[in-house]
Amino acid sequence: MTKPDILLAHREHLFPAVFHYYREPLVIARARDQFVWDADGNQYLDFFGGIVTISVGHCNAEVTSRVHEQLDRLQHVSTVFATEPQAALAARIASLTPGRQLSKCFFTNSGTEANETAILTARCYTGSDEIIALRHSYHGRSALGMSLTGQDAWRLPGATQPGVVRAHNAYCYRCPFGLAYPSCEVRCARDVEELIRTSTRGRVAGVIAEPIQGVGGFITPPPEYFRIVAEIVRRHGGLFICDEVQTAWGRTGGRWFGIEHWGVTPDIITSAKGLGNGLPIGVTVARAEVAEALRGVTISTFGGNPVAATAARAVIDFIEGHNLLVNAAETGAWLRGQLEELREKHPLIGEVRGMGLMQAVELVRDRRTKEPAAAETLEVLEAARENRLLVGRGGMYGNVLRVTPPLNIGREDVEEFARRLDAGLARVEASVKS
Repeated sequence: MTKPDILLAHREHLFPAVFHYYREPLVIARARDQFVWDADGNQYLDFFGGIVTISVGHCNAEVTSRVHEQLDRLQHVSTVFATEPQAALAARIASLTPGRQLSKCFFTNSGTEANETAILTARCYTGSDEIIALRHSYHGRSALGMSLTGQDAWRLPGATQPGVVRAHNAYCYRCPFGLAYPSCEVRCARDVEELIRTSTRGRVAGVIAEPIQGVGGFITPPPEYFRIVAEIVRRHGGLFICDEVQTAWGRTGGRWFGIEHWGVTPDIITSAKGLGNGLPIGVTVARAEVAEALRGVTISTFGGNPVAATAARAVIDFIEGHNLLVNAAETGAWLRGQLEELREKHPLIGEVRGMGLMQAVELVRDRRTKEPAAAETLEVLEAARENRLLVGRGGMYGNVLRVTPPLNIGREDVEEFARRLDAGLARVEASVKS
């Protein structure tokens, strides 16, 4: 198909819910490592990676070679049969979980499905149906996923389900209480006690939270936040469900799972995205006694598919073999430094936040009032595209740039990224002044 044919078929045969970042849709034709090429042959430096999914580079040779071997051996039989790729992946993941305390896996096709499984498991284990989710969160595109999500832009009419209440997230840059950390004593976390007493029956199934809120704009809580929230929820009979769809597999630097930076061991972890490096896979990992609550005939036709499971094991092996947990921390620090330098240079940048190779830049029209610069953010994306740079966008107000290059990115690419983003920011700021 030609580029016009692709765009025409997209308009006429895909749901309108499939959206694009840019005024003119970008048609991607091929990719390799940290680069993608469009249908016109233009090369782009990809610092978003398919929404935080390309963890070890596009079409990673070591991963794809093992996938090819598996394709020739066994492609699919479903979970009613045991296969080596699924069993081996489950054992590998169990060996990496915080404190090695989560030992049972259930495989699905996406983060949405992984979160659905986690909520079902928590409800079966506790006998309660009430779930606490955080404001500004995102947990998937299913009806339950939208019900858990704390942003109205990601909830469609008729999709919400009962049994979900929302707690304050730790958005320190825009504290809903008008306080400042650390003198606030993490009031947002302590407010969960009041939420349970006033908005639930007093006994909950659990809380689901992202260590760093992805779609929310990489909102990063202070060190005490999850310890306080988990203690309150467990005291009221609930489980701590950690949504690591975007933060796991070394993305935050130095650790396999993002929550490890907060020193809290969840009862259930969900993940997807970077685990498959582009192949569809989701996983729900739980403590053994929690997993035991999900009994009966529960099937995921493609969950633990031999090809996807093989890809996931290859990704984990690549991350470990190439010491990418360390690279994500060290190169992530270099990236953070480059972004902080841009903040000193560009008044449009209100805050830089994140961990490892998961960094965000929140754009504002005025640093004093913190008025979100949503329109300007769209213009920065367009300018970055013209400079052959791809980054993501997020945040409740649509004013946050999301930066998530592959975990094996190097400093030279980070410097090139900063140069191109610098030019884009300068262009937009100049147009605003004029």
